[in-house]
Amino acid sequence: MKAPDAPPMSIPAPDTLTGERGSNDAPGAADTGLPFGPRAAMMFLTAALALNFVDRQIVNILAEPISRELKLADWQIGLMSGLAFALLYGLAGIPFARWADRGHRPRIMALAVLLWSGFTIACGLARNFPQLLLGRVGVGIGEAGLTPAANSLIVDYVRPERRASSLALYYLGVPIGTLAGMALGGLVADAYGWRAAFFLAGVPGLLLAPCLLFVLSEPRTGKERGPDLAPIGTVATVVTLWRIRTYRLVVMATALQAAVGYGFGPFLASFFVRNHGAEIGDLASSAGLGAAGFLGLTLGLSTGLGGAIGVWLGGFLADRHGRNDARAYVTVPALAAAASLPCYALIFTVDSGIFALAGLALPNILGAMWMGPVHSTHQSVSPPEMRGAATALFLLILNLIGVGLGPLLVGAASDAIAWQAGEDKGASLRFALVGASLLAPVAAYIFWQARRSIADDMVS
Repeated sequence: MKAPDAPPMSIPAPDTLTGERGSNDAPGAADTGLPFGPRAAMMFLTAALALNFVDRQIVNILAEPISRELKLADWQIGLMSGLAFALLYGLAGIPFARWADRGHRPRIMALAVLLWSGFTIACGLARNFPQLLLGRVGVGIGEAGLTPAANSLIVDYVRPERRASSLALYYLGVPIGTLAGMALGGLVADAYGWRAAFFLAGVPGLLLAPCLLFVLSEPRTGKERGPDLAPIGTVATVVTLWRIRTYRLVVMATALQAAVGYGFGPFLASFFVRNHGAEIGDLASSAGLGAAGFLGLTLGLSTGLGGAIGVWLGGFLADRHGRNDARAYVTVPALAAAASLPCYALIFTVDSGIFALAGLALPNILGAMWMGPVHSTHQSVSPPEMRGAATALFLLILNLIGVGLGPLLVGAASDAIAWQAGEDKGASLRFALVGASLLAPVAAYIFWQARRSIADDMVS
């Protein structure tokens, strides 16, 4: 790709409290009034995101027992874990984000945690598919309130040169929550049933929500939350953000990358049961576990640890190279996305279940490397008064395409292949997963195109 004529710039970040760009003497967390300091604040924010993903991802490891009891098809699993959740998550994110740009962000996050935790418990009470679907919709609405407020709050808490690394620390909650949700969900489901797993996942959030009010602070004054932001309407905000080339490209690329990762999520356990069932059964028996518990533990470790490494590595590489070249913030996710395709293709076609399980760690690392750089980029190219809205619009598109359509299309493709080609459900799911992985190089190409504009799109 042809580099821009002008020398590449490093990302100028806003002063943590004033919003001014390029300052190297921004105030640290001591200026934000955090009662227990910045480390405690980041720990609780990361814990909130981890619980967010426990409650979001636990359904993936429970898909097979839920499907058997409620007699669901693959497309229904995809709808429940994907579109039903993502549609309301994305739509609810817009008003939550506008509220976050004006209101008291710790209170918004505490309310969000209470909402999604209550609906997670309600999922365990579902007696049919519509009730379960309604519970997942409620989880999506509640979870929409966390990240727009958290992203903009972190930008206010930390020094400019630490933005990608700090956001990467927050997004470590994704693999941590995925690991906990899949591992504990599988073990609890084996011992007590899938309903008990939902109950256990929902309770911690009821305890965390009030803690956020004591540990976090709102650094903005009333004036900063009020009249200055009032004239900016939702439509005008969306139009303004979408006109920013780098923002637009990064959003589209990340949505496609998410369609790969989230599209696989609800079906990984089913893939191993259907294609490597005997081998998985023997491994589970030798470990003294049931199939669900064994897959939950191994897939959770692979996804969680691999994702944690990827989140940290992506943020570290972007910050390290982005000091002198802003293009690093889109180059890192571009290269990671391109490298993931052959990994996925091999894993879903190899005959050995052990090799496939162990090999998942590498694409899990690559698939998580976008998180720190991408969130840093879309915040850096957005006007300071639109940071919450920028996150919400980003999450709306990412969730509709990635989380919403990804699982639904994989499930529908699996059902269609099984029906049209007469393949068994194991083979049809294998073909559907390989097909979905072809979106990764498309995402890589779009990320690469953003290299041409990222330096010019930084807010000055």
